Amino acid sequence: MALHLIDHPLVQHKLSIMRNKETSTSQFRKLLKEISMFMGYEITRDFPLTYEEIETPLMKMNAPKLAGKKVVIAPILRAGLGMVDGLITLIPSARIGHIGMYRDEETCKPVFYYYKMPANKERLVIVTDPMLATGGSACDAISRLKADGYQQIRLMCLVASPQGVKAVEEMHPDVDIYVAAVDDGLNEKNYILPGLGDAGDRIYGTR
Repeated sequence: MALHLIDHPLVQHKLSIMRNKETSTSQFRKLLKEISMFMGYEITRDFPLTYEEIETPLMKMNAPKLAGKKVVIAPILRAGLGMVDGLITLIPSARIGHIGMYRDEETCKPVFYYYKMPANKERLVIVTDPMLATGGSACDAISRLKADGYQQIRLMCLVASPQGVKAVEEMHPDVDIYVAAVDDGLNEKNYILPGLGDAGDRIYGTR
């Protein structure tokens, strides 16, 4: 699959405001919703259409409609929740799953403290997480979804590091990655540089 960089001028402008450390929590949250909606246009661009006869006030026509593409939005808790509202605005019929995990400090293996997904495994799953840093959480979440029977998976992140992109591409080459920016790299604490800080703290005002 491929890395999709969404470099629309409005997305880049809003992302620059989000990066600014002076941006308030409420504005940060609002901008994340707006960017998520813009990104949603791209992530759904290849959804198939069917045609149905309708009647306008003037005449009948064959009108394009979505061909029944079933979608699940699966945020990685907690920061991934901040991207859900923008996608739901575009796809109000989407189901919402939740993936909560942390990494065991001794074994370095993921521990899932919460995992809830719809029963229909044929749905397309859009995994959301604002930051793709090392790629560990995204890879673990995708692996869990595949083990659960989901095969159509896309990853949507706001900002990524080259290391995170590489990790997902190597472990899950069948998964498309959608990002608004690929930054320079990671610092010693695995924060993305220049990045925007801890997305969860900035969304929920816990910094």
